[in-house]
Amino acid sequence: MNSFHLRTFIVLVLTIPTAVLATDQPPNIVFVLADDLGYSDVGFNGQRFYETPNIDALARSGVILSDFYSGGSNCAPTRACINTGMYTPRHKLFTPGGMAKGDVKSMRFAVPTKGQDDPVYNTVDSMRNVIDGHHTSIAEVLSTAGYVSGRFGKWHLGEDLQGFTVSSANGKPGVVGKRFYGNINVAEDITDAAVEFIEQNKEKPFFLYVAHWDVHSPIRARKEVVAKYKKKLETFTDDGDWEWNPIYAAMIDAVDTSVGRLRAKIKQAGLEDNTLFIFTSDNGGASFATTNRPLRGAKGAFFEGGIRVPTCAAWPTVIKPGSRSDAALTSVDFMPTFAEMTGASLPTNQPVDGRSFTKVLQGKADLQNRAIFWHYPLYLSGSGYNKVLPVYGTDKLNWRTVPCSVIRKGDYKLIHYYEYDDYKLFNLRDDLSEKNDLARKMPQKAKQLDAELMAWVKNTKAPVPTKPNPKFIH
Repeated sequence: MNSFHLRTFIVLVLTIPTAVLATDQPPNIVFVLADDLGYSDVGFNGQRFYETPNIDALARSGVILSDFYSGGSNCAPTRACINTGMYTPRHKLFTPGGMAKGDVKSMRFAVPTKGQDDPVYNTVDSMRNVIDGHHTSIAEVLSTAGYVSGRFGKWHLGEDLQGFTVSSANGKPGVVGKRFYGNINVAEDITDAAVEFIEQNKEKPFFLYVAHWDVHSPIRARKEVVAKYKKKLETFTDDGDWEWNPIYAAMIDAVDTSVGRLRAKIKQAGLEDNTLFIFTSDNGGASFATTNRPLRGAKGAFFEGGIRVPTCAAWPTVIKPGSRSDAALTSVDFMPTFAEMTGASLPTNQPVDGRSFTKVLQGKADLQNRAIFWHYPLYLSGSGYNKVLPVYGTDKLNWRTVPCSVIRKGDYKLIHYYEYDDYKLFNLRDDLSEKNDLARKMPQKAKQLDAELMAWVKNTKAPVPTKPNPKFIH
């Protein structure tokens, strides 16, 4: 049926030779998405207090994608990027609720802002909390190749099922749009439903989308698991000054247990060789819950701590165990990757911004110098170590992010701040913590990247705020 047959538990595959991939049945895809799990929260990225043995085993059995990025710095835009294959200026979902959050008097530009009813602030087309139903989703793409799709857990994109055959927010049939952050058993309930989905559909190609509510706030978990980490904390030593939270550790434990159960079910069903299994997160860790060190910033910021996410994939017949890739990849790449490996048809009614990374999964050099992009036209207040940007015209740190656009290409990353009429340039290979702004030392490189970024902003019709805020006070 398809020359690109990838069986996946959400593992990324691009252009795999027919001789390797062709089977009697296309590959299954299992995609596991954590909520607010930081880059440094997993063992395969050096974590020592939180325990992720099942996620680490997945990484060892496949590939670690060290430079994988979320499509947004918070949940809803990333989920929209995954499911539509489009960057945020195209689907126009920039943040949950579609409005800036913070003290309006500290904003240089007038943009839609929480608590402001004055029409003077209706200057940016961003006030969306769902994706339009006419968009073609990743499930609808895979349906063209005969896939059945199951969606379990957090959705955050509206009531439209977007082509998923089965859909549930908490693992219970018929429940789609409710919030389940407060349920300490929600990870287990979602996994129960996902395991049942695998059993019911093991004779046909399937796409399983498991989107955990954990480790998003509120921070809560099972007492017996919390007790395990409280005991560990009694003797745990660390060279940093972070105060480790046993409850947050127990929430990560719940996600890790889910990954282990899903992999065990795939193996028990005899599907392991023909399944692509992928694990990732929707954005960086929240600053009140975890540390993203050595990365700068946290959820909501466009420094690495807000958008670089822990990602790994396994597929025994395709991906070499113990491999690693530093190719810059992002959420919009999932749709074209899955389409290529299954022989599915990409949508014709919308652009697809992503690139297939099948060759990356195969261990072949690919996409090493491609550019990836972000755009954010609003403001988001910061707290703790995530106050990383100042109020315009002052040195007062106040924001997680301000209106900006971002490009990553090769080793370099440039952030263009509309707020400050300026940009910053970083070499991520030499300066992962983004401490050294090279814009003045490397003016030609900065101008080159900024020109490419501004061309992308124009091409995607990204909204850029320009109207002065009448309430702004220096």
